[in-house]
Amino acid sequence: MSKLVAFAGIQGGYNIVSKVEGRYKKALESFDATTKVGFPNTAYYLPVIYSLLGIKVETLEDMKKPLEVTRKLLPPHIKGSNHLPYLGPLLDAGMAALFAFEIDEAIRYLEDPDFYHVSEETDIDNGRIWLGAAEDTIFRKRGVEFVDGSAPGFAAIVGAAPNPEIAKMIIEEYQKRSIYVFLAANQNGTTCAEQLIEAGVEIGWNTKIVPFGPDISSAIFALGFANRVAMAFGGVPAGDYKKILLYNKDRVFAFVNALGDVNAEWAAAAAGCVNWGFPTIADTDIPEILPTGICTYEHVLGNIAHEEIVDKSVETRGLKVTISEIDIPCSFGPAYEGERVRGKDLFCQMGGGKTLCTEFLEIADMNAIEDGKVTVVGPDITDIKEGDVLPLGIFMQAAGREFQEDFEPILERQTHHLINYIQGVMHAGQRDIAWVRVSKAAVEKGFTLKDLGVVLHAKLHQDFKAIVDKIQVTLYTKQEDVDKLTAKARAAYVHRDSRVDKMTDEDVETFYSCTLCQSFAPSHVCTVSPERTGLCGAYNWMDCKASYQINPTGPNQPIEKGEVLNAKLGEFKGVNEFVAKASRGAVTKYNFYSMVQDPMTTCGCCEAIAAMLPACNGVMTVNREYTGETPCGMKFTTLAGVMGGGASSPGFVGHSKFNITQRKFILGDGGILRMVWMPKALKEEIRGRFEKRAEEMGHPGLLDKIADETVGLTEEEILPFLQEKGHPALDMEPLVG
Repeated sequence: MSKLVAFAGIQGGYNIVSKVEGRYKKALESFDATTKVGFPNTAYYLPVIYSLLGIKVETLEDMKKPLEVTRKLLPPHIKGSNHLPYLGPLLDAGMAALFAFEIDEAIRYLEDPDFYHVSEETDIDNGRIWLGAAEDTIFRKRGVEFVDGSAPGFAAIVGAAPNPEIAKMIIEEYQKRSIYVFLAANQNGTTCAEQLIEAGVEIGWNTKIVPFGPDISSAIFALGFANRVAMAFGGVPAGDYKKILLYNKDRVFAFVNALGDVNAEWAAAAAGCVNWGFPTIADTDIPEILPTGICTYEHVLGNIAHEEIVDKSVETRGLKVTISEIDIPCSFGPAYEGERVRGKDLFCQMGGGKTLCTEFLEIADMNAIEDGKVTVVGPDITDIKEGDVLPLGIFMQAAGREFQEDFEPILERQTHHLINYIQGVMHAGQRDIAWVRVSKAAVEKGFTLKDLGVVLHAKLHQDFKAIVDKIQVTLYTKQEDVDKLTAKARAAYVHRDSRVDKMTDEDVETFYSCTLCQSFAPSHVCTVSPERTGLCGAYNWMDCKASYQINPTGPNQPIEKGEVLNAKLGEFKGVNEFVAKASRGAVTKYNFYSMVQDPMTTCGCCEAIAAMLPACNGVMTVNREYTGETPCGMKFTTLAGVMGGGASSPGFVGHSKFNITQRKFILGDGGILRMVWMPKALKEEIRGRFEKRAEEMGHPGLLDKIADETVGLTEEEILPFLQEKGHPALDMEPLVG
């Protein structure tokens, strides 16, 4: 903190207190000491003084005591050398200034009772635009909004913008976020309130744009309003200043915008607001107070461009904006999550083996993205005809003070159910094997791909407001753009998956559930362990742990393993108990490491499905991208249709591609030594990791002994190949006895 900040704020405090002391002395000369004072139609005396000091100021005489407290709060002036510009003395000077402001405004009410228009609305025609302190009827009507969340917070704007157009632009940005705006003070002979009137903007409590007064002292009405909220709705008793200030910091998300040159008195007011946890963000080049401490983040920021001041204010205060309405042409909600878009209803689709469809969320710098920006790069639904297919890349960028790289897959996976919430739109799969189908009915209502971004922006804000401050979505539909995004995404997927490489199921006592897909598969309960990633491939154990930390009541719940009932097959008492409860009794138990005996349930989002091939004494697996026939007699789509409803079907199990090379993959049945067939493209995709795992098991070169579609599509066709290559499965004990 610079010497200049401390000097200006403390000097401003002295100036304000001295001026008010002089005004109080004159008031005593003009009025009897027993003259009643206060703000009209309120029951909180002078609310800042009453709430923080517990002093009821009802008469002129009563002002004497808080004025004495105010004078004692003023710290020594800053010295020219060896100064100690600590934040504490500056905060005391600021608090003194605010106490003095409240007394000053009370004297104004006494001396000029018609100065403020005591109403909820302005009377512009008669020049009555200043509303002063909110009456209790207004306060109770509006204050509750700061408790129930309908009002995220308020911006106390002091001064004036360079012109009415800029003033209007700033205020409209706050209105979009449902943030109240409290106006006070003037700059160069004009005020923000007057600029808004000139720009044709209606002001008053009814529009959430409240012109308190033309002087910096009238900013005290905003703080009085906040403290009344703490007392009336927070139940904080008057005089408990610590609880009052903490309530405001934690519950009333307010901040100050200083527009125009900041003088010493403004500096004192800004310092005073810091006591509430309310930071000041200015458009001029003022000395800043950047370390965090009293405020959630920085205390004072300067030289912020007008185009950025709203976003920077929201970010600095840590204010979480709730988007109550999602502006898309289709109905939206969980009721549509299990809806299917079948062939006769289909207008177009992306992914699902027809094209490449990738979804990827990446952490971004706060200044690098624009919250709410949704862009479609390439053809949209309006540019194609019924029956067409498009490649699709859904690129989401998230930023937030509390956002971490570990949270990327958690938010990315929300794409599945959030898109499914749109009536007439279906989503399956994940990562780079997603599948989006759009119905004719949705297109007739006006649905476009941009609406996907609108939904993702709104719901990720809504569901993850504790960690997300900004979301930007870009949707690519040109093949070259989707290819670039997919390459980038796949590198990120590898990095995410590698985090659990060295962990074992024995290392932990807790696994995690995932029930994101129960809308499509009601009895499905996916359990994720260090050595068994989620069958969708999007979540590993670390991801689920992070998801639970973000949302303790969400779909990823901790499961205590409990007693090991069968170490070879991977059966745990705690897991069985959880699964029975979460599946509502449909499934009472399953094994982690077997596909032959009571395997885990499967949903339609799995990346791959393994099936037993008895004649070869082995198993095969087929990934979603492969569309051909397989030796088990079923394509992937048929397998998914049979398995994907949440059933535990001996001889079949859904899994992720990464899981194939994890150490516990069907280890109870022999592990990858049982793998006798898989699509050629999948073999190449996992070759590096597979060969490493095969070598660990004493069978280097195993991958080249595994048949693929170029060898055959039936057990009879691939068996001679396996015999020729000396596949180990042929010499293992029978898979079924």
